[in-house]
Amino acid sequence: MRTFKIVSDSSSDILELKNADFAYAPMKIITAEREFVDDSRLDVEEMSDFFNTYKERSQTSCPNVSDWISAFGDADDVICVTITSGLSGSYNAACLAKQMYEAEHEGRRVFVLDTLSAGPEITLVIKKLEEYVSEGMDFETVCERITAYLKQTGLIFMLKSLNNFAANGRISPLVAKIVGFAGICIAGKAGDEGTLEPSHKCRGESKTLETLLSDLEKYGFKSGRISIGHCRNEKAAERMKEMIEEKFGNVEIEIHKLRGLCSFYAEKGGLLIGFEKN
Repeated sequence: MRTFKIVSDSSSDILELKNADFAYAPMKIITAEREFVDDSRLDVEEMSDFFNTYKERSQTSCPNVSDWISAFGDADDVICVTITSGLSGSYNAACLAKQMYEAEHEGRRVFVLDTLSAGPEITLVIKKLEEYVSEGMDFETVCERITAYLKQTGLIFMLKSLNNFAANGRISPLVAKIVGFAGICIAGKAGDEGTLEPSHKCRGESKTLETLLSDLEKYGFKSGRISIGHCRNEKAAERMKEMIEEKFGNVEIEIHKLRGLCSFYAEKGGLLIGFEKN
């Protein structure tokens, strides 16, 4: 019998699955002073505290080819899920790893999926993959089904700080200074090209949560699954859950703490919300 494995980079925020073989390749957050490896040993809150005071340049590093091959292990069939290629080289490295893995092991197969997203949307994708694999679907069917499922998911977000985006060179420091000033929060979504697109500047958290609730409906959510990831803001995540349940009723919502990479970009107070479209 062929063995099946689900693999992702650590932007999925998942460390293990109950009903399928799973492994992750860790991302890294690098500064001149420290390096943080986004694995199970990372103290995310301690990392968050560090970046609250660290103002120098920082950068992120994706898994390299050998990291991916190590994560593939010795599985016959691998479904590999990556953070958006619009923000990271993780997808390209995974594609190279696929080529090498298949060339070195005749008959083995790897399917690499660029989610064009991050965090909780990837969480939904991997949970759906776990269902497919546990149901005994064959490799070709899983690849076809998960590609279709990805088109039916989305990601919205609330950010209270853009300091790490600025330190990472992804936005200008001037723009970053606006967010957080006088309680300004940014609400936005993952765009079709795999970049994070700010769409609203809101004054205060309550107004931002109301905006996110409106955006959920605007972008196609009616019922189904939602995954809410937060960076040290469980209160807002629970409030968002209550608001969604009150408005939509027929929903399945899980809340989790963001891991290293997503916490680095979401920063303290941030929310990322993955959802199914109808």
